[in-house]
Amino acid sequence: MKSLLFFAFLLPTVYQPSANLSAITQAISQGDATTLGSYFDESVEISILEKDEIYSKSDAIGVIKQFFGQYRPSGWSTVHKGAARNNDSQYCIGNLNANGKTFRVYIYLKEKGGRQLIQELRFDQE
Repeated sequence: MKSLLFFAFLLPTVYQPSANLSAITQAISQGDATTLGSYFDESVEISILEKDEIYSKSDAIGVIKQFFGQYRPSGWSTVHKGAARNNDSQYCIGNLNANGKTFRVYIYLKEKGGRQLIQELRFDQE
């Protein structure tokens, strides 16, 4: 019984969906496509400056590397974030500063296999 209570108290500290979101926004702010890609689902919708495609995970990482190569991030600010009531999905909207431009970034994550994975990532120039 004690071990069950211990597990019940430990579970909320182990599973924290917002921890993924923090790591994701940090990867974006640092221009780290590889780390960002580790949070992609097997297929992910990427929209960059109105070019919208569904890519495999590996192709999406390449597209993001190319974007970060052209627009080197220099700052990030989270504008809004939220989660579904049952925590099976969450989103974040933020502003990315890169090469003197500002991009509005939309991130949509959904739970798969016990992890929050990116389903959609959008970069729209302000």
